[in-house]
Amino acid sequence: MIPTMYGVRLSRIVACGGAIALAACAKTETPPGDTSAPAAPAAAAAPNMVTFTAKEYAFEGPDTIPAGLTMFHLNATGQQLHHLQLIKLEEGKTYEDFVASVKVPGPPPAWAVAYGGVNPPAPGGMSIATETMEPGNYAVVCFVDVPDKVPHIAKGMMKSLTVAEAPNANMTEPTATVTMTLNDYSFTMSKPLAAGRQTIKVENAAGQPHEVVLLKLNPGKTVEDLAAWGQDFKGEMPATPLGGIPALVKGKNAYFDASLQPGDYVLICFVPDAKDGKPHFEHGMVQPFKVS
Repeated sequence: MIPTMYGVRLSRIVACGGAIALAACAKTETPPGDTSAPAAPAAAAAPNMVTFTAKEYAFEGPDTIPAGLTMFHLNATGQQLHHLQLIKLEEGKTYEDFVASVKVPGPPPAWAVAYGGVNPPAPGGMSIATETMEPGNYAVVCFVDVPDKVPHIAKGMMKSLTVAEAPNANMTEPTATVTMTLNDYSFTMSKPLAAGRQTIKVENAAGQPHEVVLLKLNPGKTVEDLAAWGQDFKGEMPATPLGGIPALVKGKNAYFDASLQPGDYVLICFVPDAKDGKPHFEHGMVQPFKVS
């Protein structure tokens, strides 16, 4: 959670697939003497499994991963909230170029592309997200500014990541239980989120980057309580973060897993607007919902 793309503050806030039934099949003749069994269908290739550990104020994880479908596991071992924002460095730019750009005031350069990642679990927890990674140079960063309103990237919480060519990379994406579309400025669901394990596909159909942060409100708490806590971050946070997908550019998609129990939840986007710099929740991109 989850200020993204250079520091929007929280303090500004007011299993997949079904079985196929086969019926009325015609009998197939077997040639005499042929005792071979029918060939089993090929199993879908598994995604690359990549684990990053987030703590104050550093990431531990691989320097290089293969291209293709990748399942990221974000382990939160620190006492604070952290997320993993992927930034794809285009136009031949390097991680060193990115580090230099962070020191320059103003919006991020056009070649630093918001590429998803994993939004935070609660401290001590883990969140999971899956997306297709293209070869190239990336930066792994944390823009969270809890508890002192200083984005963690300013404290050195970033590292380089190289995605290497992989000729036989698995590009077959998982089957989602629900599809969530990110718009200017709303979340559209293919169907309501329900209790149980969910694999949520997140698609950005808007012209600018958006994200989704999933929060479960503590019993008896409201969005207004969350806003009040965000003024100074004092006391217990009135909600539990359950992951999500950080900022994505238009046309990019990613998946995240969540186990939903009955209760009150909030979807929210903290990405700053391209026109006025205000976080998108101030434009209405915040959606409470209930799971029965």
